[in-house]
Parts: sequence; C-alpha cells; structure tokens
Amino acid sequence: MPQPTPKRGHTDKRRRQEFEKLIKQHERDIYAAAVRLTGSHQDAEDLMQEAIVNAYLGFDGFELGTNFRAWMLRIVRNTHINRYRKMQRTVNTVELDNPGNENAVYEAAWASLPSLEAEVLSRFPDEEILPALDALPEEFRAAVVLSDIHQFSYDEIARELDIPLGTVRSRIFRGRRRLRESLAEYARERHVL
Repeated sequence: MPQPTPKRGHTDKRRRQEFEKLIKQHERDIYAAAVRLTGSHQDAEDLMQEAIVNAYLGFDGFELGTNFRAWMLRIVRNTHINRYRKMQRTVNTVELDNPGNENAVYEAAWASLPSLEAEVLSRFPDEEILPALDALPEEFRAAVVLSDIHQFSYDEIARELDIPLGTVRSRIFRGRRRLRESLAEYARERHVL
C-alpha cells in the first residue's frame, strides 16, 4: 500500500527542523569562522545571523547527507565577501560642519587591516583592486582573500574551504600571480613597485 504524500506544511516543518538541528550541531564552527573573518565578536554575530538566513533561504538546494559544515562555512565566507564588496561600494558621508572628519573615516576603514597590508593596499585605489580581485576565479579569490586580507593560516584556509593543504598553497600562489600581473602596469605607472 503506497504511503500518503505528506502535505506541504509538514514537509516545510520537517525541513525547518532539520535545518535548525544542523545549525545547532555546527554553531560553534560557524561562529568561529565568522570571528576569524571579521576579527570582531559583534561583527561575527551579525555575519553569522545573515549567513544563517541565507542558508535557510537556500536550504532546499542542500542535499541531506552531504557535508553541511563545509556548505555552511562556504555561505559564511561568501556572505562576508559580499558584505565587504558592498561596504567598498558604500559612499561615506562626512559632516559639512567638520570637513576634517573625512580623514577619520578613511583611517577607520583601514584600521582593521594589518599595517603592512594597509600600506600596500592604500597605494591602490579600490577601483583598481576590486576589479582585479573580481577577475580572479572564485577558488583563487577565496584563498587569496582569506590569506592576505583576513590573515588565515594555510591550515585554517584548508579547513574553511575543505580542500587539501597543497591545493591551498597552489591557489594562493596562482591567485597572487594573477593579481600581480593584472596590477603590474598600474603599479609601474604610479611607481608603487
């Protein structure tokens, strides 16, 4: 005798319960990844919340039985990258009564980057760096961003991306080489390098 087909509401409720169970099971890993990406507990909570919403909206595309942790960490990473890109496109406003305030805005934007990276990246305007990063294939871009901007170790990147350590090294090497090639002429013209 055939089993009755569950009503849509029952299926949705069961899927939501499965999602909640998986989130609770991997909550620590998700939060730890968010902290590493943002460098701040408060920002990590915001990133985690946004990533969970994104994951819930796309949960129908997740195949049960596959690696939920890797899937979720990829969503956290992509959400962070999207937030970073959005932040880069956002125009900062400065009070007209305090025109000197624009330096404070600029300094605050770079305060979260390590000093050496801030030094190098400050020589390239965003309109040069972002297109060069965007032109990288996703796998190279993710490895380079995690390594050079967020200061992840190669081992951490391997865990985040769920790839072997040798692949991490290769992707970072190849991604940096492509960035160097795409920014070389710009750097020579402006005597940055």
